[in-house]
Amino acid sequence: MSTPDLLYTEAEDDLRAAVRSLLTDRCPPGTVLSEAESGRAYDPGLWRSLGTGMGTAGLLVPDKLGGQGATAREAAVVLEELGRSVAPVPYLTSAVVAVSAVLGCDTGEAAVARLLGALAEGRTVGALAVPAATTAGAAAPAATVRVDGDGTLSGRITHVAGAAGADVLLVPADGPDGYGLYAVETTEASVSVEPLTSLDLTRPGAAVTLTGAPARRLAGSDRAAAAVVRALLTGAGLLASEQLGVAEWCLTETVRHTKERHQFGRPVGSFQALKHRMAALYLELVSARATARHAADALAADSPDIPVAVAVAQAYCGQVAVHAAEECVQLHGGIGMTWEHPAHLYLKRAKSAEILLGTPGRHREALAALVDLPAPTG
Repeated sequence: MSTPDLLYTEAEDDLRAAVRSLLTDRCPPGTVLSEAESGRAYDPGLWRSLGTGMGTAGLLVPDKLGGQGATAREAAVVLEELGRSVAPVPYLTSAVVAVSAVLGCDTGEAAVARLLGALAEGRTVGALAVPAATTAGAAAPAATVRVDGDGTLSGRITHVAGAAGADVLLVPADGPDGYGLYAVETTEASVSVEPLTSLDLTRPGAAVTLTGAPARRLAGSDRAAAAVVRALLTGAGLLASEQLGVAEWCLTETVRHTKERHQFGRPVGSFQALKHRMAALYLELVSARATARHAADALAADSPDIPVAVAVAQAYCGQVAVHAAEECVQLHGGIGMTWEHPAHLYLKRAKSAEILLGTPGRHREALAALVDLPAPTG
């Protein structure tokens, strides 16, 4: 078994610099706030620049299939920067989860290869149609959609992350031939994508209702379940890097503010009680980086430790991001409570991400089962 590599390579540092430069220019806090209030699911111009222009939408796709031929390590770097900016783009739901699901199908089939190529180019936005809080596990989640006798799909999936604004939905469904994965175009009249009121306006959810919707089967019972499981594991593992980015911004911004804010003739950051709180948060962040990098490295290496690495990362990073965002709001005082200050955007992203793809408690339960650690009794 190889030793995990938690360090960043020179290529990863270069990718980070490029993504950060784009987001600094195109996605400052004021722009994020105005976009969140626009009613759009995401910023299409920013997505074109990031996903298509920079090619990040295809990082996980082999070059022979139209992608960049990179790994989960590079995708994790992109997600760290997206977390630092809470950018309103469908990177996690489309370029990570949806792409991973399609990669689990037979890419030798023309229909699968075309869809994968479109997702890799960023010109098509996809979403895996499962409830947002679905936890990655050994078995695929039960389908709430059925295959009708004529091959169309009917059913409802509640609170699907990334469905609002998606061009194609990847729908797990049960039919005469068993569990399958199907592609459904959202432009069909028989497809209803109802936006929901979300805590995190930068990543809205939607309820999906299919009523005899035309569909293309991407994978049958032999591959569909494995494809969905791997997509959820990949999404959860790389979500930890986004949560790391959220926590990093919150700590950096809090340290900056407490150095500049003065009370009683001295910076508030010089008070010992605040120093202790920020030092404790820094230690949490360092540990979060280690777990997030371990998960990304395990996914990149296709390690047998993937389930354990993902469970550890999600059990820890979600709580660290929420704690960092809460401290950011509190240590900014009254400023942190205003709508104009971006702190609330980070708190909302941290809270929504803590639930997305499984809560920390669910991942701790999964981890206990993976390492054969019995739950306490009595």
